[in-house]
Amino acid sequence: MSAPDIPIAAALAELDALSVPELKARWQTLFDGQPPPANRGFLISRMSYRIQELRLGGLDEGTRRRLRAMADDYNSEASRKSVPRELPPIGTRLVRSWQGEDHTVTITRDGFEYEGRPYASLTAIARRITGTHWSGPYFFGLVRRRS
Repeated sequence: MSAPDIPIAAALAELDALSVPELKARWQTLFDGQPPPANRGFLISRMSYRIQELRLGGLDEGTRRRLRAMADDYNSEASRKSVPRELPPIGTRLVRSWQGEDHTVTITRDGFEYEGRPYASLTAIARRITGTHWSGPYFFGLVRRRS
């Protein structure tokens, strides 16, 4: 590894001059473990962060705690629901005619309801109705085709 007295910019520049096998050898020094099967760009990016982290210190505990909370929130089921950004208000009914039949979807707090069943996305409902893949927001007229 680069000597601690070498400026960070120089240590980072050294990485650009290394081959992939040399980067993987350097990885073992920086992380005390085997490198992942990754491309050169990933190795350099992650190692650049690690060099700065070792020289300047890592994230403080408050920041790490906040990032963990954000990750937990992101990974929760509610945050993974696929809903368009700008939906009509809860309770709005979307009606779409398809092959001579009207299909009604109600917007709920947790997503959508169609034929008495909850759905996380309009796309799933459009697929149920048509049997093929459609953009749900497009199918129900919430977005327009680009001109």
